[in-house]
Amino acid sequence: MTRPVLICGAGIAGLWAALKLAPRPVVLLTGAPLGEGAASGWAQGGVAAALADDDSAALHTADTVTAGAGLVDADAAQALAEGAAQEVRELAALGAPFERRGEAWSLSREAAHARHRVARVKGDGAGAAIMATLIDAVRRAPHIEIRNGWKAAALMGDAAGCRGVLARSPDGQTEAIEADATILAMGGAGGLFALTTTPAGAQGQAMAMAARLGAVIQDPEFVQFHPTALNAGLDPAPLCTEALRGEGAILVDRTGHRFMKTVHADAELAPRDVVARAVHRQNLSGKGAFLDCRTAIGEAFPEEFPAVFAACMQAGIDPRRDLIPVAPTAHYHMGGVMTDIDGATSIPGLYAIGECASSGLHGANRLASNSLAEGLVSAARVAAALPERKSSCKTVAPAPDLPPDLPADALATLRAAMSRACGVERNGAAMVQLCDLIDGLMGTHGDADALVAARFIVTGALNRTESRGGHFRTDCPATDTVAQHTRMTLADLAASTEIPARYREPAE
Repeated sequence: MTRPVLICGAGIAGLWAALKLAPRPVVLLTGAPLGEGAASGWAQGGVAAALADDDSAALHTADTVTAGAGLVDADAAQALAEGAAQEVRELAALGAPFERRGEAWSLSREAAHARHRVARVKGDGAGAAIMATLIDAVRRAPHIEIRNGWKAAALMGDAAGCRGVLARSPDGQTEAIEADATILAMGGAGGLFALTTTPAGAQGQAMAMAARLGAVIQDPEFVQFHPTALNAGLDPAPLCTEALRGEGAILVDRTGHRFMKTVHADAELAPRDVVARAVHRQNLSGKGAFLDCRTAIGEAFPEEFPAVFAACMQAGIDPRRDLIPVAPTAHYHMGGVMTDIDGATSIPGLYAIGECASSGLHGANRLASNSLAEGLVSAARVAAALPERKSSCKTVAPAPDLPPDLPADALATLRAAMSRACGVERNGAAMVQLCDLIDGLMGTHGDADALVAARFIVTGALNRTESRGGHFRTDCPATDTVAQHTRMTLADLAASTEIPARYREPAE
């Protein structure tokens, strides 16, 4: 008898894969209660897809490759661009309320896109609307068994093959769930940083879990920092969608000076890493960084961007009349578990899709609104390819040891240190201190998932002695002529604990 496909995670990628696998039986571990723990629901901009008459998959591919700063896999970019429009149409047919202007799609333009190609819902509500549509469909699907609130705690198997997971129920009970195919759709690693626009629970667990089986982790150092999160002391930081700048909002300092025009030819629509560093430096200088939407959006703000408007009003800011203080915050992880374009990892029977995967699609810098598109397209591709890639592992896997939990105070220490030393701008000396801190926390608390994931990110950043895309080092500001991926296993990480001497302070 065929075992069910096991999906760990219930964001857009996990839910879409579950639906696409019909009629094959699926067990879905939602992690948090269904609809509450996924970053997908917080995505504001929309889904990037070549839907306009003046657009094409070739243009979308080219923009993706350009944004990725030399590290985009061209096949992955083409697969996304060629598949996104069809997935959007299928979502719309399922009931997702994408905006239309008559028969045409209502499309936004965001940073580094050559065309208006972002399908949206009420300006900034795409993620929430798509999630609501998918959750309703998944609840009605007879082939899907929903384990609401169940979390994947550890993968079963070894480098020869993944054989399922050891799962934890909401009340703390554990159960071994065997599967010939296990799909990780567990989101990113924003929760490792003190300032993030993502759910705090997203701490790179998929990286840590897959690495323990021997999976290859690719480009973990590439973290995208969104340039314009609401800088009002909230955790997580509410996102001020890039669509605001696409509609004409500008970035100014506290005197009203528009600072991006002297930074990049595309000003506010420059690539995200460029805008993020500019905003970061404005705040460091004391001049401040503010989003001015008063002219571009004005009185239409509550109707056109209701999520951003509500967050601003909660913070005591009326964006129709006030400048919005902004700061760059950890937003998306371009690296993750290395996969091919169909989601297959280096471990037989183990797949990864969405943000936790690294197929080479995003390279060093994700193109705006390619994240939801990736979730949809990668889900469709893994569902189509999975019957041909059934695991050959038949023996019963022993239950693995559960990784330790990281206490709240230790996690807070880690998050603050990650934002400080491995954030928008980095340098070797600070990252060495961060490595020492992580190693010390491991010595006290064990190899918790968050610590393993953070060590991958920092080690990759320390070893990459150049600046590229979302990774910028003040001590290595140049970009190497040849672009190379970072690829590491857990064994490589263990071997990297000796920090290069050039980063150590001379002994006293």
